[in-house]
Amino acid sequence: MKMQIHQCTIQKQNWNRAFTLVELMLVVTIIGILAALVIPRIIGRGEQSRIIATNADVMGGISTALNLYEVDNGVFPKSLQDLIQQPDDARNWHGPYLGKLPVDPWGHPYIYYYPGKHNQNYFDLLSAGPDGREGTDDDVGNWQAG
Repeated sequence: MKMQIHQCTIQKQNWNRAFTLVELMLVVTIIGILAALVIPRIIGRGEQSRIIATNADVMGGISTALNLYEVDNGVFPKSLQDLIQQPDDARNWHGPYLGKLPVDPWGHPYIYYYPGKHNQNYFDLLSAGPDGREGTDDDVGNWQAG
């Protein structure tokens, strides 16, 4: 018995495959619609997170270091620099209380007063906020409710 094998050849058409202009326009339109929905929800979060971080520094980390200094030495430091380098008049200094002088999320140094302008028997610690000018509405201080 003889078997015959037939080979069928299918011709492939050489078509250049590419996206049409309509397909590209549809994709761009969909991306635009998604961006219009998502971007407004994201904008403003960066500034809000910087304010939250500043509150954490002012009410938490730096204030804790200032309070530790006061517990060790009986008085609050004259400047934030005293938290890093031992001043001559600090006899019971157990620092450094901070690793380096802190700056706020906008790159400005924190402002410290002792005695405070708002807390006469305590200290004032504040960030001048995004504008970098003390005394404006965007200041974040330890006398304000968090």
